[in-house]
Amino acid sequence: MIAESETPAERDARRAHAGKSSGETYAATLKQLAPHCSVDIVQPADDDAPIYSPHDLARYDAVFLTGSPLHVYEATPEVRRQLDFMRAVFASGTPSFGSCAGLQVAVAAAGGRIRKMPERMEAGISRRIVATPAGRDHPLLAHRAATWDAPAIHGDEVDELPDGATLLATNPVTRVQAVEIRHDRGIFWGVQYHPELALGEIAVALRRQADDLVAAGLADNASDVAARADQLDRLHDTPDKRALRWLLGVDGEFADEHGRRREIINFLNALPALDRRPSKRR
Repeated sequence: MIAESETPAERDARRAHAGKSSGETYAATLKQLAPHCSVDIVQPADDDAPIYSPHDLARYDAVFLTGSPLHVYEATPEVRRQLDFMRAVFASGTPSFGSCAGLQVAVAAAGGRIRKMPERMEAGISRRIVATPAGRDHPLLAHRAATWDAPAIHGDEVDELPDGATLLATNPVTRVQAVEIRHDRGIFWGVQYHPELALGEIAVALRRQADDLVAAGLADNASDVAARADQLDRLHDTPDKRALRWLLGVDGEFADEHGRRREIINFLNALPALDRRPSKRR
């Protein structure tokens, strides 16, 4: 199951600009990595969405939570519905994975706290991510380099991790870059960056948020944002081009599709070993 928290209008806008909703991007990625998998896409934040019980969710091998413009610290009906859904995922025992806002939803549902990033954003490339001591041997980060870059675009971040969480990776901009959460019967692996996205999709996101990036001081003007987006588009088309890698200051961890998707690949490989824990309720 893939759960996307974009509103209907946001899904339509993303399709118009990037060709897919966030859930459709995840589905395409999973179909490439596991061609025989069956995927259901749901929108638990919608006002007419069905309510999924833990029993409903236990039928799935895994649940994926996408990124979205949702701000988890805002007490909107959409946020409340998304958090209720994630609590049901934890109660079901079904292993789950999330990126960007998906990570933030899982943190908040388990009792942690999310905040708006103070006077900064992380956009385009998340730089110099490193595993924590707990993350160095964790299967989520298997085969990662000692330090790596990843596609990212977010203005919110984890402020406080919940009980049962293990910090797995960090960088100088955002302390929580990867985490494992054990809550209720469930286990969640998540990252603040976007292993599911193609570089062309990151380029689209930069263009759409150009005003925000200028306001955050990441670019002097919209033309600078467009130039960086153009570079990412070119790297998307020619990922092996040495001159582009040098220009952007990246290596195969970022430029190569397999390198970008490593955490999703590791999660899929680990699923058979992620035993569902018995309920704590008696």
